[in-house]
Amino acid sequence: MISVVLVAALAIGVPVAFSIVAALMYFMAVGDAPYILRLVPTQMFSGLDSFPLLAIPLFILAGEVMNASGITTRIIAFAMVLVGWCRAGLALVNIWASVIFAGLSGSAVADTSAIGRVFIPQMHKRGYPLDFAAALTAASSVIGPIIPPSIPVIIYALIASGVSVPALFLAGVVPGVMLAVFLSAYVMIFSAGYERDAPPIQEVEERSRARIVLDGILPLLMPVFVVATILLGVVTPTEAAAFAVAYALILGVVVYRELPLRSLPSIFSRSMVDSSIIMIIIAAVSAGNWLMTYNRIPNLITDFTLAFVSSQWTFLLAVIVLLLIVGLFLEGIAAMLVLVPILHPIAVSLGIDPVHFGIVVIFNLMIGLVTPPMGLCLFVADSIADVGIGKLARAILPFFLVELLVLLILAFVPQTVTFLPRLLGF
Repeated sequence: MISVVLVAALAIGVPVAFSIVAALMYFMAVGDAPYILRLVPTQMFSGLDSFPLLAIPLFILAGEVMNASGITTRIIAFAMVLVGWCRAGLALVNIWASVIFAGLSGSAVADTSAIGRVFIPQMHKRGYPLDFAAALTAASSVIGPIIPPSIPVIIYALIASGVSVPALFLAGVVPGVMLAVFLSAYVMIFSAGYERDAPPIQEVEERSRARIVLDGILPLLMPVFVVATILLGVVTPTEAAAFAVAYALILGVVVYRELPLRSLPSIFSRSMVDSSIIMIIIAAVSAGNWLMTYNRIPNLITDFTLAFVSSQWTFLLAVIVLLLIVGLFLEGIAAMLVLVPILHPIAVSLGIDPVHFGIVVIFNLMIGLVTPPMGLCLFVADSIADVGIGKLARAILPFFLVELLVLLILAFVPQTVTFLPRLLGF
């Protein structure tokens, strides 16, 4: 009956966190009231009582500061210098700007919003269909949560015991770059004919290439330092996130001087709102996971699965299908918080590398950001392009198939994920 309450709440449009809370309230109403009434709120608060969770609002704040500091235009100009001269140059710049931006924000939605506002109109001026430009922008933004630093990676490491954040950070590098390469190959083969000559983006036209490269390297030093210090054991992910905020503020206020101090309150306010959404989901799901553990649901599902599934590949294929379906209706972080406590122990029992499985799960759920009816990146791209979700969904189908191909390679060739962590001793 609890699952019926949860599904019914989701069906009528109640946000995920409050749908879970509604199901928990029903459980409190029909359960052992004094015991449950005390434990459920306690579990919600204990789910947030974690020092590593502080990294989430800090990385969100760092991304907001970066966006407001004029860094997005510098990244775009830097990518133009790197790949803008190639076949289907502007489409390639869109993809590789997302790769660079991924190291700064770790958010696919922020990537779509920041880069899309520049690229979608520019690509349309160059001859690309508007729906193609919007679809490519949304599809390439999936790279954001894969390449470190990544908020979904931090959350996965918190809920999957025994998986380290540095190992997952390293494991995300090759998959992120692979996705960019495969998307680049697709646009070079199938969309180069769209592009026609047009004036270069103003940001590139007005500045020398040397200055563009210098301005682009400065933001890139932030993710390099963050990941390097975590790998070397100098700082924790939370301390690295605090450094990222300080570095972004120095770039925006002192170096580029495009971030006025009067705008900081609104930046902090937006970051708090975005962080609170994630934290509410984490609190609600923590209580829900406690409820499942209390009723031994993960153990029952694990025993049932292992009785019928003995092959790693069969299990991975089943997980891919399951998460692709779940991603149609649930936001990635919420789905991860609900499903990982169940799926991770099964994967470990089958001998699947936990780091490999973590990246497969994260990559899988992030594809849900570009699949209707709940793909957040689709809605953001459509708010810029205004072509309609139906037309945009058709345009993104080829990119979805490219991402699905990369996912299958990652799932069934584990070395693509585990090579870099093992090379560096993780």
